[in-house]
Amino acid sequence: MTEIENSPCSPCLRGEINGHTILVGLIAWPIGHSVSPPMHNAAFVALGLNWCYVPLPVAPTQVEAAVRGAAALGFRGVNVTVPHKQAVIPALDAVAPDAAQFGAVNTIVIDRDAAGAPTTTGHNTDYQGFLGSLRQGGFEPAGKSAVVVGAGGAGRAVVFGLLQAGARDVLVLDTQPQQVESLLSDLGGGGAPLRTASLSTDTLVESARAADLLVNATPVGMSPKVAASIWPEMIPFPAHLTVFDLVYNPQETQLLRQARGAGAVGIDGLDMLVRQGAIAFELWTGQPAPFDVMRAACEQALHP
Repeated sequence: MTEIENSPCSPCLRGEINGHTILVGLIAWPIGHSVSPPMHNAAFVALGLNWCYVPLPVAPTQVEAAVRGAAALGFRGVNVTVPHKQAVIPALDAVAPDAAQFGAVNTIVIDRDAAGAPTTTGHNTDYQGFLGSLRQGGFEPAGKSAVVVGAGGAGRAVVFGLLQAGARDVLVLDTQPQQVESLLSDLGGGGAPLRTASLSTDTLVESARAADLLVNATPVGMSPKVAASIWPEMIPFPAHLTVFDLVYNPQETQLLRQARGAGAVGIDGLDMLVRQGAIAFELWTGQPAPFDVMRAACEQALHP
């Protein structure tokens, strides 16, 4: 039995939480799909840290209260995921410049002064995780054309990353005009290299056929609705595309099956999850993250 299997949560599942245990966690709604708790807790085991990462289901109406509560309860920080990455920003004391620029936070660091008063600072590790995973998958975005489906918090991080990496053209598709307008306002779009359009079957298919990269930055296809896909079932998939699906549970989504079945390159969201998690781990602990341990814990959680 491996160390991860024997100690999946330290000290959480071994009954060793004490007055010195440092707490971090994840706020999301829903939260049952997440493998972040076993990923981070395996990292704490590997480094012998008396830390514990806990899932925190937070309804959309309770985001500000949750941030204040975590700070009041002594948490060192929390991750933030769907649907709270934008909504959490007004509840924070400060936001890092990159996260502020594209308006999405996925990691909160909670510092304290000598009297114990907390300060909450929002960061975004998603775009760095996305770019690292994209390049690991063999795709260099500089000079390339991309279609991003989804203008929410994850989509914002993806678009920011692509623009930072020098993408020639980024088209964002979404069904919610307010999301699209807000993204354009924050990232200075409206012309090349950033454009937006309403998501429909026609716009998706036409734009994907002319692009180099297609990114799914929505929860479509995530467990338990694993049969869903952003790509229409009866329309042939463009074989020349590289497809990146941010969904990691399941690791092979219906979209990736469609892409790979047509001969396209498919990249799943697990590597991105681990990379962004490793950066968050380092922000909280100040120590290098044990990347291989974290990835193994995620794979074990997804394929028990």
